[in-house]
Amino acid sequence: MARVELQDLRKSYAALEVLHGINVTIEDGEFLALVGPSGCGKSTLLRTIAGLESISAGEIRVDGRAINDLAPRDRDIAMVFQNYALYPHMTVAANMGFALKLAGMPAAEIDKRVTSAAAILDLERYLARKPVALSGGQRQRVAMGRAIVRAPKVFLFDEPLSNLDAKLRVSMRAEIRDLQKRLQTTTVYVTHDQVEAMTMADKIVVLNGGKVEQVGHPLELYRKPANLFVATFIGSPQMNLITGALAAGMQATTIGVRPEHLRVVTDGGHGWTGTVASAEYLGSDTYLSVDVPEAGRLQVRADGAVDLRPGDRAVLAPMIEHVHRFDGNGKAI
Repeated sequence: MARVELQDLRKSYAALEVLHGINVTIEDGEFLALVGPSGCGKSTLLRTIAGLESISAGEIRVDGRAINDLAPRDRDIAMVFQNYALYPHMTVAANMGFALKLAGMPAAEIDKRVTSAAAILDLERYLARKPVALSGGQRQRVAMGRAIVRAPKVFLFDEPLSNLDAKLRVSMRAEIRDLQKRLQTTTVYVTHDQVEAMTMADKIVVLNGGKVEQVGHPLELYRKPANLFVATFIGSPQMNLITGALAAGMQATTIGVRPEHLRVVTDGGHGWTGTVASAEYLGSDTYLSVDVPEAGRLQVRADGAVDLRPGDRAVLAPMIEHVHRFDGNGKAI
């Protein structure tokens, strides 16, 4: 386990700066997720921690020790890649123990570590197989096993579930999180999927254009976004943004209301009146798109008992205690 500190980290390719002074601390044993849109610098930041990319300025420290100038193999960090990066001609056991063999570890110790990791990952019966004979989820477990056997101070995951189908991604999310809890290894996890980050991470870093927009606990980012970017990036369906007279009435340039914080008024009460454009009935929930003249098209997550059809009139009342306000620069008020 280890404490990782990124201090004013910068990365440039010639005149193009892609990381703009990143300052983040990952506590000992913490699971941190890096999220943001494509091209925001998530994978570049991860690769600088691994030593696969050099940094242009700043410092990376592990347990107080600067590792900027250390080769990847000397950083005591293990990385799990998106494409698994398994050797097709080797068995599962050989893949998992390969880095240890290169390091000159005795065969008996390698076998012990591989057997232990295989037991943790439910791979014992696959040790003699080659990757081609495994499913995508099993290959991902082998890639994780290869990292585990090294007993590193830090795990790095680079979008490890993006090649899996939706059902398998959900189960693998739980497996990775449970594994990290058991091992208590400091973990940095890159994903483009904010739901993945919300359900797995102790702490989330939201990146945009190579800059940190906000760092915090998943619910902190959800309940108290620092700006419009975080407000619209975190949460699904996306937060509704409203400008104009309704926002001005709340002393803001823009107000934000999450779909679940718009109540469908059925008792003759007051609210914003609009017309249902579409409705999706999912049993426990009903998702509505409602066109409100003074607010635009709003997304609503209502109770499954709400039975409105396209063309119906709908009255929506925002839960005032959950309304977010933003100034002209997009910062939360």
